[in-house]
Amino acid sequence: MKPRDDDHGLALFSYGFRPFFLSATLFALLVIPVWWAVWRGWTDLASPFAAVDWHIHEMIFGYGAAIVAGFLFTAVPNWTGRLPTRGWPLMVLLSIWIIGRIAVAGLAGNDPILVLLVDQLFLLAVAAMIAREIFAGRNWRNLKVLIPVTLLWLANILFHAEAMVQGTAELGRRLGIALLIFLIMLIGGRIVPSFTRNWLAQRGAKRLPVAFNRFDALCILSGILGLAAWVVVPFHWVCALTAALAAALHIVRLARWRGPATWPSPLLLMLHVAYLMIPLGFLAATGAALGYADAATSAHVFGIGAIGGMTVAVMMRATMGHTGRPLVAGPALTVSFALILGAALARVAGQTLTVGEFDGIDLSALLWTVAFAFLTWRIGPWLARPRAGRKYPSGPTSRVQSS
Repeated sequence: MKPRDDDHGLALFSYGFRPFFLSATLFALLVIPVWWAVWRGWTDLASPFAAVDWHIHEMIFGYGAAIVAGFLFTAVPNWTGRLPTRGWPLMVLLSIWIIGRIAVAGLAGNDPILVLLVDQLFLLAVAAMIAREIFAGRNWRNLKVLIPVTLLWLANILFHAEAMVQGTAELGRRLGIALLIFLIMLIGGRIVPSFTRNWLAQRGAKRLPVAFNRFDALCILSGILGLAAWVVVPFHWVCALTAALAAALHIVRLARWRGPATWPSPLLLMLHVAYLMIPLGFLAATGAALGYADAATSAHVFGIGAIGGMTVAVMMRATMGHTGRPLVAGPALTVSFALILGAALARVAGQTLTVGEFDGIDLSALLWTVAFAFLTWRIGPWLARPRAGRKYPSGPTSRVQSS
């Protein structure tokens, strides 16, 4: 008899996406209200980071890193044909992630070197565990997935080092965001048209998304150049030029995936809308480089719109597919995604938007928190409980849901 996803103790630790998606959603639900209270001056943190750096670091290397881990520990078994990592190794890894969040918040002391040593362990452990699986499965062609994970680990170290030396980590902030955007361009650029193609083909559509080809490679290259310029010289004409080119190419890339045809399926449409935030982020970077937009605009379009939107959409879909639920968003999850977009718009508006004594920053924090309250309410129980209905094999014959 083949093993089931809940045959090895707690269902929560039976597959990589479960503990890390659940932890990420709970963290996102709690950390933004804390940040809002800090920003409002109602409380302080003992973190070795400045308040803004703590906020950005935790969204990138706390929330974002957990999502990356959850995705990879679910995808790698499908690439290697090996059984998924489960049980006590996942418990240990989750404990390392939690200890990192405690350390960065300064809840166990604020010695910057010690905090760095503790916090960098998570991504290092993720990279090591993935490398072990790839080597054991002799799946050499997927060794390349270690590159962005390793770069994210190094970016985290740079963030800490820059904050220690400069007092703030502006370069580390942009680099962390850029690496997550790169992952979305790379992985999202595969799964969004694939899911769309399957959905349209099931409905007899004649026009399907264009398959990955050299144009997509050109788009990714332009994105890398645009992100590199945004990280290193965000106010230079080079950034304006490369970001504008990347925006144009990624708009064309997205148009080739037939997103408007997916409007009857909100769960699928979300992926297209979230990807749209990438070219909009590049346009914002262009505007900032030319002096027509606030410097923080591109960071929040990328961070809240693209990273927040795509991670939420992927978590919804992966959780439904791997826990035996139908791939239907329903009202609560649709509202959750819409609120994420609202949070991005409100944060871009910033202090130009006022509602009584509150501004767009306050409203953005509120919308984000309500969005993750809905998300946690809906998918949290699915992540913590055994798969609904018929259990599926979790060994070499399992596969990622693709329709």
